[in-house]
Amino acid sequence: MRIREWKDVLADVTDRDVDAEHWRAVAGDRAGGVGEDMYLAHPRAGVFFLKTYAKNPYQVRGVGTRVARSLDDEIGSFLPREDAGGRFAVQSPPEDESHAETVSKRLETVLETHADAPTRPQDLFDDVMDALESPAFGPMAYDQYDRPDELEELGDRFEEADELLNAELDDLIETDEVDRGFM
Repeated sequence: MRIREWKDVLADVTDRDVDAEHWRAVAGDRAGGVGEDMYLAHPRAGVFFLKTYAKNPYQVRGVGTRVARSLDDEIGSFLPREDAGGRFAVQSPPEDESHAETVSKRLETVLETHADAPTRPQDLFDDVMDALESPAFGPMAYDQYDRPDELEELGDRFEEADELLNAELDDLIETDEVDRGFM
C-alpha cells in the first residue's frame, strides 16, 4: 500500500478511464481524531480511502491510498445506492478559456432544458456533472457531525489502511502544530 498526499489520490481518481457517473462515496467524522474519512469507489477503478482535516479556512491537508483494485459485492454493500439523497463530485478546472466557454454553453443548455421539463434532482445533478465534464460523481452517504455506519464497516474491512493513514494524518497534524481542525 502506497500512502500519498490526498490531492495526489484525487488526481488518480480523476485520471481513471472509467464511467464518471458510477462512482460512489461515503464520508464522515474521523474516528478518534480531528478530520474526516472518505471512501471513493468505482466497480472498475477500485476503492480509495482519504483522511483529511482543515488546517485553516483555506487549506485542507490529508493523506490517502488505494485500498482495493476492484469493488466487490461485499464492499459495495456499504456504499450508497443510486437513489441515495446525497451527491458528490470531483471537479477538474477547464483547460483554457475556450474550453471554459464550451463547458459554460453546455451547462446553460442543460439548465434551460431542465427548467422547461419536470425532472428529478438526481437527473439534474447528473446532467450538470456531464456538462462540466466531471471525472467522478455519484451518490454519497455523508454525515458532517458523526460517522455513518457504513464508514465504520469499511474501516473494519480496511483496518490496516485505517491505522496507517491515522498515523500519517496524526503526524501531519503534529507537524502543523494544530491541536484541532478548523470548524
